[in-house]
Amino acid sequence: MLSDAQIKTFRERGFLKVGRVLDDDQVERLRERLDLVIAGQSQSNPELLRNLKGGDLDAEQVVIQIVNIWEADDLFQALTYNPTICEMATDLIGTDTLRVWHDQIQYKPSRKGGSTDWHQDHPYWPIIQPADLVSAWVALDDATTENGCMRMVPRSHLWGPHKGGTVGTKADDFSPDPDLSLLPPNESVEIVPCEVMKGECMFHHCLTWHGSPPNPSDKPRRAIAIHYMPGYTRYEPVGGHVMEVRVDVKPGEILKGEYFPTVWEKGPLTPGVRE
Repeated sequence: MLSDAQIKTFRERGFLKVGRVLDDDQVERLRERLDLVIAGQSQSNPELLRNLKGGDLDAEQVVIQIVNIWEADDLFQALTYNPTICEMATDLIGTDTLRVWHDQIQYKPSRKGGSTDWHQDHPYWPIIQPADLVSAWVALDDATTENGCMRMVPRSHLWGPHKGGTVGTKADDFSPDPDLSLLPPNESVEIVPCEVMKGECMFHHCLTWHGSPPNPSDKPRRAIAIHYMPGYTRYEPVGGHVMEVRVDVKPGEILKGEYFPTVWEKGPLTPGVRE
């Protein structure tokens, strides 16, 4: 359970590092399962597996993206139900009911891991409203400034959607390149590197500006983001999304079902039984 001070910090800044949620053995088992999913040897298949930078997984620049690895592996499914993570997510959103919108691996291999440009999440999810989601970002390696940890802009979640989610990225120093006229009066863009060590978790709001530079180091940067939505999130399609094929409710209805499992209902739930 988070303290009132931690919740206040998150709501003011749009992100919060909460410390360790997995021990070394749990991390190692998830790494092993991740390798199996990438090799096509997992129990089932994820929703999506691709190189976000384009081309094959052995291209010169690679960011391995896997959407809904929980569909492919039971350990990752159990992670989405992790009671410590889920309770903190409910504290931050202020909800009694928590569902998984989807999860997402972003794996930047050593020496050739590509960048993830500055953006907001929710505008890239144009089938759900309102923008009250939080993401639990769990490191499977030490994510440092050396190997491409995330950068955040404090308070940016309070500034509204920014040009469809694309903030813009300066090539010379990997800083945001926004339309400054869209910022509220007396606001400024501050960049905060967010180092998250193996097994630790950081939460961010779905409108917080964030990005991560390339990984030129000899160390991989593996992590999973679990995107959690409150129980009142609605299906409101104004664009497309890879998860839309899994939606079986009508526009305007609460988004729930087999592929959007409830992981917390006034307390922890157990994986295995889909709605």
